[in-house]
Amino acid sequence: MKKLLVCVAALSIVACKKEAPKDYATLSGKVENKNSDSLFIYQGRDFKKTIIVNEDGTFSDTLKVKAGVYGVYDGKDQTNVFLKNDADITMNLNGENVRESVSFSGKGSESSVFLVEKFKFEEDLIDIEVLKNLDEKGLDTKMTSVKDEMFAFYDKNKAVDSTLIAQAKAQTEPMLKSLKAFVLGGINLKKQLPAGTPSPTFENYENYEGGTTSLSDLKGKYVYIDVWATWCGPCIGEIPALQKLEKEYEGKNIAFVSISTDNGRGYRAASKEESFELSKEGWRKMIAEKNMSGIQLFADNAFQSDFVTGYKINSIPRFILIGPEGNIVNPDAPRPSYSKINEYFSSFGI
Repeated sequence: MKKLLVCVAALSIVACKKEAPKDYATLSGKVENKNSDSLFIYQGRDFKKTIIVNEDGTFSDTLKVKAGVYGVYDGKDQTNVFLKNDADITMNLNGENVRESVSFSGKGSESSVFLVEKFKFEEDLIDIEVLKNLDEKGLDTKMTSVKDEMFAFYDKNKAVDSTLIAQAKAQTEPMLKSLKAFVLGGINLKKQLPAGTPSPTFENYENYEGGTTSLSDLKGKYVYIDVWATWCGPCIGEIPALQKLEKEYEGKNIAFVSISTDNGRGYRAASKEESFELSKEGWRKMIAEKNMSGIQLFADNAFQSDFVTGYKINSIPRFILIGPEGNIVNPDAPRPSYSKINEYFSSFGI
């Protein structure tokens, strides 16, 4: 009996020494091919913290947080992590492709793993280019199916923070509504500018390499056109993928053309004319700095150019594919970053 009491007392002491939950989260890991010497962790305007990344790519820090999703920016790309106090998360990523390479482990990492799996699941589930080839009735049917599949995916993740699942479900309806409106725009554009009809043209656009270029100069080749501007973030985001395509298809029956719609936006000057000239200088500077290839052209009248209005472009970037005879192939072609862009080109024998 005496030995039993001693054991019970010993157990009581051990129980008393059990660590209380920490009032902070620990985030550590490694960045391969780092883009910066730090990681920026943020949640809107409410939380901001910079974590130093060592020469070998390792990092570690503590953060006092409110439970929720936080952005992680590595100087070039970003991903998300779910943080709450008492978590001890290891995050590893590759700066060459942050979203696809990021992985999580450790205490409290289940919700962050869910965010990665959610991104990949939705990316595989929703192929915008496939949706654009449906009619309106087919799109309605597909949107209902997509919603059901998304909810089934959320419901099977039992270990994930319940507020995160509830948030994902609450965001589904608005997200699909916005997606449907976007896709309908593409479907209607193809009706207004059907494949096989003569393409709107451009004449004597200033060429970065010197002289001018017209669409007719490129007859006999497929022409993949990027309508962009130096002030457009999503446009700039597509440049690396476009450069990769240009290298892959060098010498093949396709010309890559980038048409700038810069007209002075973002440049302060005493007059519109001065502002316009500054924007043209900015265009030339960006081409040089980013080592942009392909045929770089400057539209004659920005968004009021005949080519731009002819293709009903009111937002950029817009990608267009024109056939060898100068006819429309697709007035709203896939972006260079589209995962199946090579299959898309192959379908035309390119």
